[in-house]
Amino acid sequence: MSLARILCACVDRIPSVQLKQCLSSAVADLSARQVPSPRMNAELLLMFTLGCDRAFLYAHPERELTNEEQSRYNAALAERSRGMPAQYITGHQEFWGMDLIVTPAVLIPRPETEQLVETLVELVREKSGQEQEGRDLRIADVGTGSGCIALALAKELPSARIDATDFSPAALEVARANAARHRLEARIRFQQNNLLAGFAAEAFDFIVSNPPYVGQSEQDQVQLEVRKFEPRDAVFAGRKGTEVIERLIPQARGALKPGGWLVMEISGTLAEEVKTLLGDWAEVEIRPDLQSIPRMALARKP
Repeated sequence: MSLARILCACVDRIPSVQLKQCLSSAVADLSARQVPSPRMNAELLLMFTLGCDRAFLYAHPERELTNEEQSRYNAALAERSRGMPAQYITGHQEFWGMDLIVTPAVLIPRPETEQLVETLVELVREKSGQEQEGRDLRIADVGTGSGCIALALAKELPSARIDATDFSPAALEVARANAARHRLEARIRFQQNNLLAGFAAEAFDFIVSNPPYVGQSEQDQVQLEVRKFEPRDAVFAGRKGTEVIERLIPQARGALKPGGWLVMEISGTLAEEVKTLLGDWAEVEIRPDLQSIPRMALARKP
């Protein structure tokens, strides 16, 4: 018998594993390796491997995995065990009700940033009139990454014109793919840019940004998987953490129309310093996130 036939015969004799067993084993393994939320991760990666939803997992506990499925699931679990975020393994993350493509070229969209979108949408409707819903307004999303903020704004404010910038060509490629995926590419102008450099004065009604705001001195306080796998330029701003914000604020002041608004996501540790940097703006406000941590900075150009 040839070697190939011997190997095939051995593979055929590998015992199949039922879905319930496989999931229980994965949860135990991830727990032993101290992976956060082991059951959620085990379920997510199994759904990704099988192309199914959570209801299927629990409706068919006796379903047997093929050898190829077992192999792919084990590979995904191994990546998660070494710290790779599940979103980079699956290539997807939900944001604002949209399924977004994510790669290691972009920061993984987070719930706090959904609050940033919510804050800006409320501000647009409050300042521009509920009935207008962003009509004829021009908005800039600075440091767009995956495009999550720009796409959410395009979805919520269908008449607004949106410019989305990023310094990274790889990030812009992901953002454009997400816009095309959700048929919003005609609504958003993506361009490679260093913050707001090159834009005309008084071009925008609103500027929104989730800039890098972690200082190098805070590295040890950042989750290992963030430090190791997410793009450093999207996380760390410099030694203090305010370096990018210090550049963005004066650029935003020049690019905003009189009475225009700047809305930024920030770190709670930077709240007082950001307020100081916005000292000559009007209606400066720091708003907390759902965990009562200072997270959004709002300010109006006088």
